[in-house]
Amino acid sequence: MNTNIRRIKASEIELKDKLVAINRVTKVTKGGRTFGFSAIIVVGDENGIVGHGLGKAKEVTTAIEKGIDDAKKNLFKIPIHKGTVPHKQEGKFRGARVLLRPAAHGTGVIAGGAMRAILESVGITDVLAKSKGSSNPHNVVKATMDALNQMRDANAVARQRGVSLEKVYNG
Repeated sequence: MNTNIRRIKASEIELKDKLVAINRVTKVTKGGRTFGFSAIIVVGDENGIVGHGLGKAKEVTTAIEKGIDDAKKNLFKIPIHKGTVPHKQEGKFRGARVLLRPAAHGTGVIAGGAMRAILESVGITDVLAKSKGSSNPHNVVKATMDALNQMRDANAVARQRGVSLEKVYNG
């Protein structure tokens, strides 16, 4: 896991939320079945800040509210370069594997389901993305967040190498 994760406070920014998946779960008791709901939520400001959360409750709306509150507690700053990701990056979580590649302006977000929600919430407009392995929305969301948290912009690379920004670009 990357050690230079950039956490953000939710009170400072205007966030938009997206419902990734909602599951009906059942608990079998002596008195019959008890139904509940599990919701995966992604929040972001569409300008480099994104977070994900999980909410569980007996009602759908309560589960969504809990998911939004959880997502606001897990916000991260992601580097974006001209509307796309700065470089090719793979992410993984359990059985899910994701691949993010930069794309030319006008390409759009080429991604499915859970990945699309995260990439749009973070503000990426052009990206080529592929989900490999497990299609479980929980794991795909966490694998995508893993890939995004590993992203570094040119300034971070220059600082890490101890060289100037021009040297990073010109070799």
